[in-house]
Amino acid sequence: MTLYTSTVVVPRTRSRAWKRVGESMLFALGLPFLLLVIWGISSSIAPAQFFPSPLRIAQAFVNTWVGPAFVTDVLPSLARLGLGIVLSVLVGIVAGTVIGLVRWLRELLEPLLEFFRAIPPPVLIPVFTLLMGLTDSMKIFVIVFGAVWPVLLNTIEGVRSTDSVMKETAQSFSLTRAERLRFLVLPAASPRIMAGVRQTFSVALILMVISEMFVSSSGLGYKITYFQRNYLIAEMWSGIVLLGLIGVFLALIFSVIEKRVLRWYHGIKEVERA
Repeated sequence: MTLYTSTVVVPRTRSRAWKRVGESMLFALGLPFLLLVIWGISSSIAPAQFFPSPLRIAQAFVNTWVGPAFVTDVLPSLARLGLGIVLSVLVGIVAGTVIGLVRWLRELLEPLLEFFRAIPPPVLIPVFTLLMGLTDSMKIFVIVFGAVWPVLLNTIEGVRSTDSVMKETAQSFSLTRAERLRFLVLPAASPRIMAGVRQTFSVALILMVISEMFVSSSGLGYKITYFQRNYLIAEMWSGIVLLGLIGVFLALIFSVIEKRVLRWYHGIKEVERA
């Protein structure tokens, strides 16, 4: 009598996951590292006044931002940026949902929204300064005025384009308006809303810097302008690097939020690909 034995091969999902993470980090960090090496070699061969070496910029970064400047300049800027983003997202989603649901209100406000959206927010900084003074509220208002539009317009379009069949199905099940809004309208519009939020993050960072460059005595924008006017080139580049790091940090935060909010949406996409 012959016995046949079979072995079950268990896939090494954990090792594959770590391999994918390692490959992603290699691709993400490989090109910046290569560019830094090229920059360092070129600056040592032919030194340029306005392009100091990466080592000099790193030293200026530590000397400038690791200390009192982090408390007096970086933290207030981050606080204004964070509050501006939160207000922009809240105002954009709430107002966009209402406008998207009410047809006559959407048709009434559409020309006005297009007019104000076309105005560059930096142009209105002198007006806001006259009305509100050189205050943090003015800077936050500049951020909100310019960063609210991507969320607002994407929310309006997402709410407006909710599938009509799904609306009729919700009505047939006698769902209340609040239930339709919570379980149908907002989930259906959430991919467009998150696309608007992504743009809001980048626009808010730009407006934070601009509002501090013109009318401020502290903050990242002010310090970068101060370094530029006093020909402190390495320190100026260190501020630009810090802004880039803040942008990367915001992108990571958005990625985490998006995966959590659109978990169902990405699941559908994975099924469609399979």
